[in-house]
Amino acid sequence: MRDVHGLDACSLDAASFDAASFDTARLDPHRLGASLYVPAIHPKLASVFAGDAYPDVRSLIACTEDAIAQHQLDLALAQLKEVLPTLPTRDRGPLRFIRPRNVEVLRELLGLVGIDRIHGFVLPKIDHSTFGGYLAALGERDFAIMPTLETAAAFEPDAMRALRKMLLLPAHKARCLALRVGGNDLLALLGIRRALNTSIYQTPIGALIPQLVMCFRPHGFQLTGPVFDGLESMDTLRAEALQDRHMGLIGKTAIHPSQTSVIESVFRVSECELAAANALLSSEAPVIKFDGSMLERTVHSEWARNRIVSGTLWNCREFRVARLL
Repeated sequence: MRDVHGLDACSLDAASFDAASFDTARLDPHRLGASLYVPAIHPKLASVFAGDAYPDVRSLIACTEDAIAQHQLDLALAQLKEVLPTLPTRDRGPLRFIRPRNVEVLRELLGLVGIDRIHGFVLPKIDHSTFGGYLAALGERDFAIMPTLETAAAFEPDAMRALRKMLLLPAHKARCLALRVGGNDLLALLGIRRALNTSIYQTPIGALIPQLVMCFRPHGFQLTGPVFDGLESMDTLRAEALQDRHMGLIGKTAIHPSQTSVIESVFRVSECELAAANALLSSEAPVIKFDGSMLERTVHSEWARNRIVSGTLWNCREFRVARLL
């Protein structure tokens, strides 16, 4: 495999990509929910990726990177080559993404028949020094991206600001559905493995996540929560997902189907939240009282709009909104 680094995203010609015509730019990140990772060598990849095996899962990520060994890469690509043409079109089934191992693998994937049946790519180990190579490979192809923050640069505020500057170019921002936080890779850089029943927020990454939120969220980028690798610690998973939500994250990576319902239950918008959002946006008053709390139109309107959009996408009961836009 050739070196994938060294291209500066800011040097790419943003005008060569028409953000206005980018179909997947209309995807809403709130649709992601619990994103289930599946190794691309999984024997039931076809039924999983089509949404048949786990019909309640709303987004899936077929992984050709850390989830498989180097010697399994050819098998993974061969299986994807076979599966992709059998998938439903983008307007049917769950959101589907592939995590390429590197830029060269991304180029191989882009040449496969049926690749247009996935919605985009989860880009691994993205920072200001690696982002450009993936953008160059994608060119003008109509795919969303979810860059994963999981290199040492994530600990450096200046490096994250440099990446943000690249992402803010209209052509690049139009592609970016969300940023994913690579918790295990970041812990590995610190030489740490989480103990059983330990939340990510009880580790140094718990201090990093709010920094990443404050770097990217005010500029219009959504972030998703890191993987929780305790397969039997559902109470800890639920507590961690709740903390993710308090941090402003909009979904979470799942590594086993048993985790998805727990994550979805935490991120689902409650009817009380929807009622509060509806009440605020329907009122002419600058301040209202709702369920014992004060809601201010100037500071809570964006929250209210997000709750209603998210609630609709999470199949919550519909509420009539007088002035949503």
